[in-house]
Amino acid sequence: MAVPKRKVSKARRDKRRSNVWKLDAPAMVECPKCHAMKAPHKACPECGYVNDKLSVKDGKIVAKTAAKTEEAKTEAASEE
Repeated sequence: MAVPKRKVSKARRDKRRSNVWKLDAPAMVECPKCHAMKAPHKACPECGYVNDKLSVKDGKIVAKTAAKTEEAKTEAASEE
């Protein structure tokens, strides 16, 4: 079992126990689509958009490849 070699001073002990180093609050930014507050670099909980692209729809993640295939289908249909 590990045993300390020296006594930990009160100052060192209290520095470790202090809450000074903890963050105050998470950073929040405004969603450009719906103007709700959201975490940066995350999908908006209100509208589900990230950088003007839909990423969450009805609580499910929209696959990037599925969106691309749908766009390809609509382009092919418009060409015919």
